[in-house]
Amino acid sequence: MTLGLVGPSLHAREPSTRDVAGWTVAVGKDGEGCFITRSYDRIGGTTLLLGLDPDGANRLSVLNAHWSIKPKAQLKLDFRLSGGSYPKHFAVGIASEGKQGFVTSFEPQFPTYFATSRLLEITRGEVPVERLDLAGSGAAVTALRRCVAEQRAQAKRADKPDVRADDIPVDPFATSAKAKRKK
Repeated sequence: MTLGLVGPSLHAREPSTRDVAGWTVAVGKDGEGCFITRSYDRIGGTTLLLGLDPDGANRLSVLNAHWSIKPKAQLKLDFRLSGGSYPKHFAVGIASEGKQGFVTSFEPQFPTYFATSRLLEITRGEVPVERLDLAGSGAAVTALRRCVAEQRAQAKRADKPDVRADDIPVDPFATSAKAKRKK
């Protein structure tokens, strides 16, 4: 899934985006999943994105214009939610629209933990990286899951062949229409 990190601006509103409890919910650029995002008013303008694919895979990205993480840099960060933590969790450096940051993924239950947390704290060893208020994340994750379900349903409709009655030939204009009926 493309989270919109390459493509439309993170702040641009497209017809497929909607606001839910202070979060923006949008379809990923590739149409394979959805993401929620929130921008925080602080030095460097921190942006948080949580993406979810139809298969349950997720990605968390955090970006800031003042950070010096290099793209593809590998690092270990500590993540703490209200109900648990992920110590020394692997992340990869990314850059998008003048901001640097990282992307990581978690087990399929992570969106549930995210939705029930009030705060996300990220540290790099003893160095604090970010402390992000997750107010409204429960409603946002519900909308995220709904968005992914809609994408999954659209994909199934697109894959489903046009159903025709048995007595209608595939090509009713063929010279021998009766011989070319759908079987």
